[in-house]
Amino acid sequence: MTAADQGPRTRALVARAAALEAALVRARGQIPARTARRVRSILVGVRERLELGVDHTIVALAGGTGSGKSSVFNALSGFEFADVGVRRPTTAEVTACVWAHDADLLLAWLGVARDRRIERESALDGDSQADLRGLVLLDLPDHDSIEPEHRAVVDRVLPQVDLLVWVVDPQKYADDALHSRYLRTLAGHEGAMIVVLNQIDTVPVDAQATLLADVDRLLREDGLTGVGVYAVSARTGEGIPILRGALARAVAGRGLAEVRAEAELDDAARLLAETTAPAEPDLVAPATAAAEGLLAAAGVAESAAALERAVRRGEVPAVRLGPTQPDRVESVRGAWLDAVVGGLPRLWARTVRERVADAADLTAAADDALAAVRPPTRRPRAARVLKALAALAGLAALVVAGFAAASVDGDLGRLVAELRDERTGLLVAATGGAAVLALLLLAAARLARGRAARRRAAALAEEGRRALAAVVDRCLVAPTVAVLEDHRAVREAAALATEPVVRPASRGGSTRPEPAASSPD
Repeated sequence: MTAADQGPRTRALVARAAALEAALVRARGQIPARTARRVRSILVGVRERLELGVDHTIVALAGGTGSGKSSVFNALSGFEFADVGVRRPTTAEVTACVWAHDADLLLAWLGVARDRRIERESALDGDSQADLRGLVLLDLPDHDSIEPEHRAVVDRVLPQVDLLVWVVDPQKYADDALHSRYLRTLAGHEGAMIVVLNQIDTVPVDAQATLLADVDRLLREDGLTGVGVYAVSARTGEGIPILRGALARAVAGRGLAEVRAEAELDDAARLLAETTAPAEPDLVAPATAAAEGLLAAAGVAESAAALERAVRRGEVPAVRLGPTQPDRVESVRGAWLDAVVGGLPRLWARTVRERVADAADLTAAADDALAAVRPPTRRPRAARVLKALAALAGLAALVVAGFAAASVDGDLGRLVAELRDERTGLLVAATGGAAVLALLLLAAARLARGRAARRRAAALAEEGRRALAAVVDRCLVAPTVAVLEDHRAVREAAALATEPVVRPASRGGSTRPEPAASSPD
């Protein structure tokens, strides 16, 4: 059956099966082999069942010779198609009337020959048959036939039907073969069964209620309580519309194939759900902790502090990051695994451990990443400029002071006299100013080196942090995420397949077509 031929219910189940199959593929070695085999076996069986579709409701008319079930079949279908009368005991074939256009595979599986099938719904019917759309009505051979093959056909088909309609007549409704061979064995399946008392027109009106009560009594004695009993006459049409309404309500519910397929998909989903955790761990905090651990293992903070001291002293920095300490890297890896696999089932946790880098590879990756970080080796430019300017200012102060000293030739008295001279006073003031400027420039150079030292140390630490964070992401986070994405896909597929969905009640459950009161009046 192609997707175009599938009804909505079949497509929904096919989609669920496909989701579980995809989850099984993604899980690979994370699911115990026994569970995987069981799930795969279930899905294969469901796929085979879905090939026939679940959008049909199989209703079988069963009964003994002379009960008139073929006449009931013809009355419900509106065709004189089923064999009645003297021809009936000679055939072991099942007759089918379908209110659907895609039931060929199902009918072939049920063993209905092509010349024993008829399609009821047509364009001429408009929507008058819409309430039975999807119905497959079967007329089975007589269960009490003297031909063993007739009974074999009945026994083969009965377990496959969604609603079993036992047709009895006023003369043989208490037949022991019916009650002992079939009805008593069906206790517990009352919701998928009704009884039709045919030929009610042959019973006096004042005796009909007593007859129906007696049928109900016999059913209760067989262990069948609450089975709907319908009084009809295929010959006159009495009760047929009421019976047809019961079939329409059955069609509106869910069929046995759908219920079984859903139950098996639920089983498969539960098996998968048992192999997963309720949720995936959050990796943000463990990733941050792992990066911090590698920073400590590589001594990045110490290297940054050494760089800052060298720059402050005005030295040429000779700092490099790393190498990382292998024992501390091993601890970082262990802490990562403890944080992320603690809540995972055993096989999922094992896969994470196998996928993430081992301690040696993690150490090598950290060292390679840190080797690519180049600490600055040049002195701060601003500090160099300020220091040069301070030197020039100091030199200027010395030159001016030299001029002033030369002008007095060491004569103190003359020096005092010269100080009174305006020009000499300017030279002295210039000398003092240059000296003060030199000192200020030296202080500024020192401050510039301090700022540069802090900035370069912070930049080195940040570059080291980024480099090691990339190592954590590549060696720890990415492999873990790949496994957790598979875990999430399996968990969500299983959860989706087991979510309760509000649907019409199953025809195999406690809700059954309620018989309308068949008034004897």
